[in-house]
Amino acid sequence: MKSKLIVLIALPLVLSLSACGDTWGERAVTGGGIGAGTGLAIGAIAGWPLLAPALAGAAVGAGIGAATTPKQ
Repeated sequence: MKSKLIVLIALPLVLSLSACGDTWGERAVTGGGIGAGTGLAIGAIAGWPLLAPALAGAAVGAGIGAATTPKQ
């Protein structure tokens, strides 16, 4: 139970820092990569199967990275 609580708290914090780059594409790719790694780590810590958290993390990270592209 404690590990699931940690995951629920850590996931939004980690994903909020999930993109690097200046363009929409760069931020989507780096956000997806960081999100996939984060999802994989959280899934491993929580004892879940690893594919689903990695895919979910990649999708959310790419979305957040693309959505937070600074206006130039």
